[in-house]
Amino acid sequence: MPIIKILPHPEYCPQGASIEAAPGSSICEALLEHDIEVEHACEMSCACTTCHVVVREGFASLNEMDENEEDLLDRAWGLEPNSRLSCQAILAQQDLVVEIPRYSINHAKENH
Repeated sequence: MPIIKILPHPEYCPQGASIEAAPGSSICEALLEHDIEVEHACEMSCACTTCHVVVREGFASLNEMDENEEDLLDRAWGLEPNSRLSCQAILAQQDLVVEIPRYSINHAKENH
């Protein structure tokens, strides 16, 4: 199973983490399954950008983006060429290094 290395994030993962994830699952699902509470305001339906991540290594191993994801990413805070919506980025067999941006466009976060 691929390993996702999450770079340190002050709120969601202060020490950083390495997690194992099943191929065919999304990055968002994998993070949530390992208690890394990345935002996902639209409940992973590709309708917002709160689960935006930057894939620092392994980007090419992910599924291709569809038009909806590309359009939404244009509105993400801190967009980079290797940005993905974590709810739409499906894991293959390759390990990843992922950075969760410091900010999102979700100004009214709810506590879970």
